[in-house]
Amino acid sequence: MGQQEKVATSLAGTVSEEISASLTAVDAELARRYPGDPGTRQPVHTVYVPGDVFAPGTLRSWGDQALAALDEHAPDAASFAAVLGIPEELAGPVHDRVRAKLEREPVEDLRIDFEDGYGPRPDAEEDEAAARAARLVSEAYANGTAAPYMGIRMKCMEAGVRDRGIRTTDVFLTGLMEAGGLPDGLVLTLPKVTYPEQVTAFVQLLEAFEKAHGLDAGRIGFEIQIETSQSILAADGTAAVARMIDAARGRATGLHYGTFDYSACVGVSAAYQASDHPAADHAKAVMQVAAAGTGVRVSDGSTNVLPVGPTAQVHEAWRLHYGLTRRALARAYYQGWDMHPGHLPTRYAAVYAFYREGLEPAAARLAAYVAKAGGDVMDEPATAKALSGYLLRGIDCGALDTAEVARLTGLTRADLDAFASPRRGDLTVTAP
Repeated sequence: MGQQEKVATSLAGTVSEEISASLTAVDAELARRYPGDPGTRQPVHTVYVPGDVFAPGTLRSWGDQALAALDEHAPDAASFAAVLGIPEELAGPVHDRVRAKLEREPVEDLRIDFEDGYGPRPDAEEDEAAARAARLVSEAYANGTAAPYMGIRMKCMEAGVRDRGIRTTDVFLTGLMEAGGLPDGLVLTLPKVTYPEQVTAFVQLLEAFEKAHGLDAGRIGFEIQIETSQSILAADGTAAVARMIDAARGRATGLHYGTFDYSACVGVSAAYQASDHPAADHAKAVMQVAAAGTGVRVSDGSTNVLPVGPTAQVHEAWRLHYGLTRRALARAYYQGWDMHPGHLPTRYAAVYAFYREGLEPAAARLAAYVAKAGGDVMDEPATAKALSGYLLRGIDCGALDTAEVARLTGLTRADLDAFASPRRGDLTVTAP
């Protein structure tokens, strides 16, 4: 070893203490506003079913209809891959995993809709439908037939429907409590939010419900649906969506883009309303930046082109949906909406192709980072976080297997979790 260097300083120890003291409030604000991703599973999609249509067999019916569409319009791996342009080496693995997913867990997130998909009804009718939804959701979780996430979209906080939305939320949540309690996968969606004060009002509603039932404060979270231009850019020129996240007081779990309401709001004609329109890209980019680091996740919207009719028409709709889903994934929108059972094959095909084609490169980069090995890319901790998150999302949705990821990276699931959410605690990697 060479000569040991002499270390000298010029500042008194109190300087560091004074600086730290001056930043105490900032440190607390950073921790409050930007806790990072929660590290929980994010569903790849949300399926909307009207409140009067939802039934005990809805989830299985969607899976069966999706499988029937595959059998009719793309009965084997080669034909399915040819329709979508999936590389030959991925055709078999993607097709097999899509079929297995549709048989095992066709829907990852279900929203029973009491808003646009349900419409105005007599109060007694909506009361009964909300109570029925609570009973069916509770029964599904009890008998093991539930989707990982389930809940309702109530009517919004605008004056004309506010009371109805509040009552439906109350009826649904009360029904869940009377049936045994709130399930872990419960999700509520607040639509057509225009002002942060509407988010504050919904928080007030949930606080009152929690207090009435002796629940822990903050037990009930919710998604904010972005469907109006005012939710992106407020009248004073600020990003209203950022203020909405703050108004949720830690309860916001997601921002969901509403393709058609938002497009119409900014004047896009019906023929051009789509999730890849420049207006949609702008809105989602603002949502993404506002949500970054907050633990609130962004979801893409939907396509209204349904894969129905003759095979050629189904294939065209499939290609559109597959392309939009792949485009969203590349832009870090890992969730979207699916409006029809025929969308499920292409949702999972796009998701599985995305993760399987990137498995080996991502695993190799992460393994090299852990081993501090050389290579043609020099990665930083932020990239290791992104690589781990990528692999974890692939595992959670069924695109990847834990064993194959462990074999390629030398890392356990706990290691991946630690890289993806380093704020949980000190990072300890078990790999050599």
